[in-house]
Amino acid sequence: MSDTLLAFLFPAMLLYLGLRLSAFDKDILRSIWTDFTSLFSPRKLHQDSVLNEPFSIQTSNVAYSSYSSLSVGELSRMRASYASVGRTHKRIGYEIGYTKKLDKLAELIEVNAKVTTGISLVMRRVYSQELTLFHDKSWLATPRENPIDSQCLSRVREALKHFIRDWSDDGLAERAIIFEPILSALSIIPPSSRPQKRVLVPGSGLGRLAYEISQLGYDVTACELSGYMNGAFRFLLDPEATTSICQHNVHPFAHWWSHSRSSTDLFRGVRFPDVLPRLAEDGNVGLHLREGDFLKLDKPKPLTGSASGTPDGYDSIVTLFFIDTSVNILSTLEQIHALLKPGGTWVNLGPLLWCSSAQARLELSLDEVFDAMDAVGFTVAGEDEPDCMKTRTIPCQYTHDSKAMMKWIYEAEFWVARKV
Repeated sequence: MSDTLLAFLFPAMLLYLGLRLSAFDKDILRSIWTDFTSLFSPRKLHQDSVLNEPFSIQTSNVAYSSYSSLSVGELSRMRASYASVGRTHKRIGYEIGYTKKLDKLAELIEVNAKVTTGISLVMRRVYSQELTLFHDKSWLATPRENPIDSQCLSRVREALKHFIRDWSDDGLAERAIIFEPILSALSIIPPSSRPQKRVLVPGSGLGRLAYEISQLGYDVTACELSGYMNGAFRFLLDPEATTSICQHNVHPFAHWWSHSRSSTDLFRGVRFPDVLPRLAEDGNVGLHLREGDFLKLDKPKPLTGSASGTPDGYDSIVTLFFIDTSVNILSTLEQIHALLKPGGTWVNLGPLLWCSSAQARLELSLDEVFDAMDAVGFTVAGEDEPDCMKTRTIPCQYTHDSKAMMKWIYEAEFWVARKV
């Protein structure tokens, strides 16, 4: 008998004996089956790691579909907390309408769930191959294949707030402050030349800035890693899920009861989108979406119709509230530099709120960031440049609640730098 045949029969015999000895106990059967299939699936460990990545398509899809149940579970804990107070305090709470407030939250969870369920359905269609690969077989599922927790719920809620920031009339004032400097700097290029210019927007989120740049006439690639953001953006882009302006309604602030002036403010609904975004066809100038890690991008080829000898790369890269999400800021600076054409421009606006829990390998001050930019090969726009290109500080907010009693103001830094 050949060694190859023995190598196959031996694990098969172990599986058979395991099934017999386990009496089909579910946990033992699951363990045996997982170990057996791993012998013939060298990618299994990689697949598990992808599934467990906190921002993966698989995790975010489950999180969106679980929004309602997770939120109801949280509401149940809130009801239990209220039930634990004394009789007198319960009566006062009832008289001031606290129980009605809890009931109202239950109603709004179901309203929001229409959107989160819609996102999940679009994701199942758009990412059918990825999700089928990791489809949850209940009798083979392991605990690590269901990594849904309160952090996942927070990310879903953050995406709901991004709908308001990026795609509603309520977010217009916030967008105006942070978009205007960027759009002004890009408007220096004559309109007739813009269709031949490529712009990259890494960390594009729900894509509104990339969309606005495309409306200036540029060929724009939005790049986003998070499955939460990509799933929500796909929901807006999908011609079946989003067919008209102000079609959807969400209550983005209903879950956080701190700093609230009134329940009316807290529970208010906001309609979106204010415009209908759509991607351009392949090969056409317009808005494109590239999902994945910005650090793994390659230089694009010149656009069709570009002059002979046009180098590969982007003419401009725009980063908004992005560079401080870097695990290694130096790698990010090097990648921006590498992806730009010679003489290309990098336009940035944002704070330096470095990744928490020591995830960031370097946490630089602003002057250290400029020193690093110089070392990588950037020169910052000088005094002889137009005012719209000059470095300056811009106070701004990020997904804020305009009616809350608390406001968080960033002293964000704006600059335009060129690849040397």
